[in-house]
Amino acid sequence: MLKIGDKAPNFTLSDKDGKEVSLSDFLGRRVVLYFYPKDNTPGCTRQACAFAGLYGEFEKRGVTVIGISKDSVASHIKFAEKYNLPFVLLADPERKAIEGYGVWQEKKMCGKVGMGVVRTTFIIDEGGKIAKIMEKVKPDTNAQEILAEL
Repeated sequence: MLKIGDKAPNFTLSDKDGKEVSLSDFLGRRVVLYFYPKDNTPGCTRQACAFAGLYGEFEKRGVTVIGISKDSVASHIKFAEKYNLPFVLLADPERKAIEGYGVWQEKKMCGKVGMGVVRTTFIIDEGGKIAKIMEKVKPDTNAQEILAEL
C-alpha cells in the first residue's frame, strides 16, 4: 500500500495520441494523477470535465494533470475530443500503473462484487514523491478539492 512520502511508482503508458509517456517525464513539476474507472460513463465524464474546467488554474500553478483508466487509446481519443479534455489521458489496459498504485480493488455495484478501478487521486511533488492520496473521491468535487490542496 502506497503512503505519503513514498516515491511514486514510475510507469510508461500510451497517451491519447499513441505517444509513450512516463511519470518520470514530469520530474520537476507537481503532478495530479487521477485514476478513474471508464471513459464516457456519467461519473467519469463529470470528473474529467471538472478537471478540464479548472485546467487553467492547474496550469497557473505549474501542475500537470494526468488521468488514467484501463480504456484503450482509441477510447481516450473519442473521450478527449467529445469533451475537449486538455490534459494527459493515459491508457492502461494491462493495468500496470493501476495495480502499481493499488487502485485495482474489489468493488460492489448493484449487488454484484467484482474487481475494478477505485476512483483515487494522487498529488506527486516535484521530486517524484507522493504528497497526498485521496481515496474513493467524488467525481463532482475532486478537481476543486485538489486545487484547494495545492
